[in-house]
Amino acid sequence: MVQTSAKPITLAEFLTLPETKPASEFMDGKIIQKPMPQGKHSTIQGDLVPAINSILKPQHIARAYPELRCTFGDRSIVPDVTVFTWERIPRDPNGDVSNIFALAPDWTIKILSPDQGQTNVVRNILHCLSHGTQMGWLIDPDEKLVFVYGGDRTISAFEEPGDRLPVPTFAEPVLLTVGQLFSWLEE
Repeated sequence: MVQTSAKPITLAEFLTLPETKPASEFMDGKIIQKPMPQGKHSTIQGDLVPAINSILKPQHIARAYPELRCTFGDRSIVPDVTVFTWERIPRDPNGDVSNIFALAPDWTIKILSPDQGQTNVVRNILHCLSHGTQMGWLIDPDEKLVFVYGGDRTISAFEEPGDRLPVPTFAEPVLLTVGQLFSWLEE
């Protein structure tokens, strides 16, 4: 849902507004509320984050986060899953993970919800790629299809159960096929 006001709003003004449920994003001067996640979306998101973290986090390679606000390049977005390499995770003065992530993720993952258009989702993936993100995934649970956006903006589609999904170089230990990803919907 796009919210507009009589006067344009700035990113700084947006960041002072209270959080909404589901989250709202700021792009191109507009506030866009994400759709409420439903069963397939939540299942894939809920299984994907620990699948990535179980491989990359113990070795301090990277960490996956669900629904993390990332503010950069005059946008504030909340991808379904973001992955940051270990050295790029913002830290507070105590060395703890910061609450504010004012940078693009290294890997951004979006899971389509029913009746959600792809336009803003793709725009956000491309925005991330323009700001240093190495790879973006757009997962369509209904079609059992994954679009993979490379850092060079090449797009590939993966839909065969045996297709191994490409991952950014830092995440090469993550071995996941299309069939494994969508099998989580059957469990």
